[in-house]
Amino acid sequence: MTFMRSILGAAATMALAAGAALAEPALIYDLGGKFDKSFNEAAFNGAERWAKDTGGSYREIEIQSEAQREQALRRFAEAGFNPVVTTGFAIAEIMGEVAKDYPDTKFVNVDGFLPEIPDNVLLISFQEHQGSYLVGMLAAMASESDTVGFIGGMDIPLIRHFGCGYAQGVKSVKPDAKIIANMTGTTPAAWNDPVKGSELAKAQISQGADVIYAAAGGTGVGVLQTAADENILSIGVDSNQNHLHPGKVLTSMLKRVDVAVYDAMTAGPDIETGKSMTLGLAEDGVGYAVDENNAELLSDDMKAAVEDAKAKIIAGEISVVSYYENSSCPAYDF
Repeated sequence: MTFMRSILGAAATMALAAGAALAEPALIYDLGGKFDKSFNEAAFNGAERWAKDTGGSYREIEIQSEAQREQALRRFAEAGFNPVVTTGFAIAEIMGEVAKDYPDTKFVNVDGFLPEIPDNVLLISFQEHQGSYLVGMLAAMASESDTVGFIGGMDIPLIRHFGCGYAQGVKSVKPDAKIIANMTGTTPAAWNDPVKGSELAKAQISQGADVIYAAAGGTGVGVLQTAADENILSIGVDSNQNHLHPGKVLTSMLKRVDVAVYDAMTAGPDIETGKSMTLGLAEDGVGYAVDENNAELLSDDMKAAVEDAKAKIIAGEISVVSYYENSSCPAYDF
């Protein structure tokens, strides 16, 4: 079943096919801004693609503080925007409360969790550990020092989920490989601190890391820049970041936030809510990027090995441990 089909009922799908009018959607970015070259920018790209494909328009806001989250949600709902699409786990809880006051408005959150989901809310999450496993394999195959790094943003279970999958992928190729892992911080500022990202990258390089995976939002820009400057390889995240440093970014772990936003806006007020959905390799919700910027870095053997693992993960022949299920991830220790 396609993602679009799963978020629309049969009647709604037919209505869209018949050209039914849609209410104007709104998009609220997480802290870090829509041009973070990572998570938020993926959401922006999805919204822009929707606008281009449909000729529609949408409203957006880049919040500057945590206090603005509720203000933005209420403003858009009261103005009649539908659905109101939000990004980032941090807004999920307040969105769940605000949604109760606007039962005729549909709310969508990408990356969050709620213990109880209101009838007018859809939560979309991803199996980041599956995509991270694949780029971990590539990191191990590309490493000459057998030492690789992982730099996360805010120290939360979501980012440890990335790290756990990455470490398992590395160890599947080189069981004795060394993995150096660091988090940038414990507050939302950790998502937008490229200077700190650069400092952590330099520290890992000094310990022998020659491939570093950055799962840190805008902070990762500093990681990728430093890796390129120091002539080692990096791995981007969320958006395809290969183009930032052609020939120096081994690959990017794609988290299809753009697809989630695009499909949510396409579904419009008819989007199916009152539930959560999780997108993994089987749904093309996660993956790894191959393009002209990294083509020479990935040999045919490397790609074949990763594609074989991808097929086995989808088929259930390889089980990638989720940090949410086992916080004692067997392959690394922060």
